[in-house]
Amino acid sequence: MDLTPLWYGAYKAAKYFLYPLTWIGGAALVTLFWASLPVTPRRTTWVRRWICCTLLLLWLTSTPILATTYIGALETWFPPFVPASGSTFDAIVVLAGSVHQKGSLRPSDEASDSSRHRTACGAELWHQGLAPKLVLTGGDATVYRTGPPVSHAMKRWALRLGVSESVILLEEQSRTTYENALYTKTLLGPSHILLVTDAYHMPRAAGLFEKQGFAVTAVPCGFESTHRPQDAWKESTMYDFIPTVNAMQVTTQAIDEAVGIIVYWIAGKW
Repeated sequence: MDLTPLWYGAYKAAKYFLYPLTWIGGAALVTLFWASLPVTPRRTTWVRRWICCTLLLLWLTSTPILATTYIGALETWFPPFVPASGSTFDAIVVLAGSVHQKGSLRPSDEASDSSRHRTACGAELWHQGLAPKLVLTGGDATVYRTGPPVSHAMKRWALRLGVSESVILLEEQSRTTYENALYTKTLLGPSHILLVTDAYHMPRAAGLFEKQGFAVTAVPCGFESTHRPQDAWKESTMYDFIPTVNAMQVTTQAIDEAVGIIVYWIAGKW
């Protein structure tokens, strides 16, 4: 069922409450509130507590070794794909990342790095002869559907990678991972598929596609982690304990995925 702009906008807005930057900003505002009140010993104590809370949140969410641990816990669900000799599948299904829209500076719509990487993984599988079809799934994810379908940008990239246009199927309506699975089922019917998406996104995606009746063989790509969490700690250096912007982004991705799995599980869709 397609969400109205109101409900889809509310869904996208609600996701901001999952972001560590929102938590840190909220803790900083509470600190500012207590600090702006007349000084008393009790209020001074609360200011100190909230300063500690803000700094702790910053460290927990933007430290590389911790971010790697969070995202690695998701990426270890499915091992890297190694095709068995002679194995074939009905289709290769590549999930969309996002698209950068054209504007006054960018001359044309461009697939994001995640979309291009996923498409490249799918194209490589097709070149290996593992399936006769390459399905690119992803529609216009803007609230009012004023942007381009992500699958169109992915198709242009797939063609540049040498995939024959005749084998490419586009799913152009979906805006969420659940809709990816729902509309792909309409396109393919019950099938044994190679499912391609980022490694951290695979647990949620595979569960949703299996719930729709697909026989799924996972092909995780775009690993954020170099090592499994336990190995990452063994290989860590002092620099892995210094907060970075990139680490906060990785933590945000991990939290978003974990909450998505929980929500879809509660809703009976995963």
